[in-house]
Amino acid sequence: MTNKPLQILLTGIGINLTIGILYVWGVFTVPLAEALNVDVADVVSPYKISVFTFATCLLIAGILQDKIGPRKVAMFGISLVGLGLIASGYTTTLAELKFTFGGIVGAGMGFVYACISPSTMKWWPKDKKGLVSGLTAGGFALAAVYLAPLSTSLIASYGIYDTFKILGAGILSIIPLASMLIDPPADYSADPSEVQAATSSDDINLSWQQMLKTPQFYQLWVMFMVSSAAGIMLIGSVGSISKSIGLTPDQIAFGVVLLAIFNTGGRVVGGLISDKIGRVNTLALIFMLQAGNMAFFTTITTQMPLMVAIAIGAMSYGALFGVFPTITADNYGLKNYGTNFGILYSAWGVSGFFGGFLAIVTGSTNNTYFAFSALLVAVTVIVFFTEPVDKAAVLAKEVNKFKTVKA
Repeated sequence: MTNKPLQILLTGIGINLTIGILYVWGVFTVPLAEALNVDVADVVSPYKISVFTFATCLLIAGILQDKIGPRKVAMFGISLVGLGLIASGYTTTLAELKFTFGGIVGAGMGFVYACISPSTMKWWPKDKKGLVSGLTAGGFALAAVYLAPLSTSLIASYGIYDTFKILGAGILSIIPLASMLIDPPADYSADPSEVQAATSSDDINLSWQQMLKTPQFYQLWVMFMVSSAAGIMLIGSVGSISKSIGLTPDQIAFGVVLLAIFNTGGRVVGGLISDKIGRVNTLALIFMLQAGNMAFFTTITTQMPLMVAIAIGAMSYGALFGVFPTITADNYGLKNYGTNFGILYSAWGVSGFFGGFLAIVTGSTNNTYFAFSALLVAVTVIVFFTEPVDKAAVLAKEVNKFKTVKA
């Protein structure tokens, strides 16, 4: 294998390392609440909007990158993230912040993230795709390891608004890196030594229309939505939970760094394990770990248990992003991966709102944790009824249907 796959992989990781601003929102919550003169709980709204915008634009970007390649789409996305952060530095109301961070920054992250995984996986053989997916997704989460302490230091020295401007300018400076992100040539083979039959299932690519006709898509969508909602609830509430039990800003920043480390580790380990024991078995392990951790959250009143819960929750949440991209590629192929995974990723976009709805219905934080625990057990059951997609059978069914209509 040439060094081109490694170059593309490192490029993707490097780009994701710069745009993972979403995972340090816990550092911004208290300073923003003070600057905007609003309650800390209200500051979560730009974060939730950015999650939805991220997922929506990931679908749009997935369609675009399938058609024109990842380079231009990624460069456009990086521009949006940088400019959106700079604009956030001039906001004076929560509504403005919802637009600049929730809308512009969220959109930019979606455009960039949509390009990284498909372009890198296309350069690597099938038995490495889980690991590659985990490494690139891990870069996005690992960003918080340096962004959390950096942001804390900048906020202390310059304030929250100038911090947004500085971070935005820094992100704009890496636009040239995105120019290195390209798809392999049409005649490229990730594993030349592996001779496959022309009709091999691995060579078959399904369109998004064909994907939506498979029951596996809807099973995966529900699993992704519930498990993501549990993880997003944890990440979005780290700041407020930490403050409620009396942690200092430095302790809160440590919690965010811990979250980033285990979130990153989960993505790499999740992808690696799924290459070894299978995607479905890995998902079952993740969901059960999440279910137990949600119940554990109801007992937390001090720093150490919170740090343990953050570590477990972040690792299991991160593992989702090492598995769901690869199971999408396995089931539906890589040719239309950007579009197909973009549609599946809508589950992640909806998950933030689902978590908020569940919190309203249950009436209390502890009840929400218990409800999530029960739902995660339920999706674990769904996992064992989820079979691999027989792509050849899907195509054959469509051909037979066409012949019947024509006759």
